[in-house]
Amino acid sequence: MKVFNILILSVLILLTNAKAQLKIVTTYPYIASITQEIVKDKAKVDFLAVGNLDPHFIVPKPSLAVKLRNADLLIINGAQLEIGWLPPLLDQANNAKIRPSASGFLDLSQYVRLIEKPENVSRAMGDVHPEGNPHFHLDPYNIPILSDVITTKLCKLEPENCSYYQENNKLFKSKWNEKLKQWNSALEKLKGTKVIEYHKLYDYFINRYGLVLSGTVEPLPGIPPTGKHLENLIEIIKTQNVKLIMQDVYHPLKPAQFLNQKTGIKYIVIPHDVGAVPEAKDIFSLFDEIVRRLTSE
Repeated sequence: MKVFNILILSVLILLTNAKAQLKIVTTYPYIASITQEIVKDKAKVDFLAVGNLDPHFIVPKPSLAVKLRNADLLIINGAQLEIGWLPPLLDQANNAKIRPSASGFLDLSQYVRLIEKPENVSRAMGDVHPEGNPHFHLDPYNIPILSDVITTKLCKLEPENCSYYQENNKLFKSKWNEKLKQWNSALEKLKGTKVIEYHKLYDYFINRYGLVLSGTVEPLPGIPPTGKHLENLIEIIKTQNVKLIMQDVYHPLKPAQFLNQKTGIKYIVIPHDVGAVPEAKDIFSLFDEIVRRLTSE
């Protein structure tokens, strides 16, 4: 009986001292993938948006509010990319721990240099982002910056696991830097190539690798192309010798097909996030697939 009581007491002590696993929710899959590389099995990581949908417009389902209600840490892309759908979910979740300015909230856009910040904003400009282009994760050189920021936040929340997170981040960045060498080498031949994109989604990538943006299928951000605008693009393609349309997975393909029929310009569907295409299973394979698609045709 005495041994049994000791065993019961030991179990109770263990249960008392055991800390619940950290629950992390990210807005997009790419953030979850980076975070998973750092936490491994020390935390539970989940995300809200599906990778093959428009990141600007996510349906705020009740199931997403439940994820937020139970979260200890929320990591967002920021730069107002989530402005159209995240605030009502946060209201529904009613979780003070992950509100902006709380210790369990992290806005990644605050730690990178944003491009294309407009001096003035009006409705005539379309769905423009007043803080700048929010798609900064498509510059692969920003990824180690983001992993450092996430690691720092994790260390503040769980100092007892800090060395573990730091070591995993170090290994992640080492592997990432090796991949950068491969991607840089493969993309060198595209430097100077003139391209068109549907939405201003790939600008960070275009700038990084020396491509030249000649136009967008959207006349303004969030505005579908008119016949007149497509005719203008046909003229640009012909006169400027534009070689490629970088098409995302969630906008209509018909405009790119129309331009292809009229000019012969090729279009390539480029994933923008983990899960955007089946091959993009994590942050590494996302960029592997971007590079493969751009260089294999």
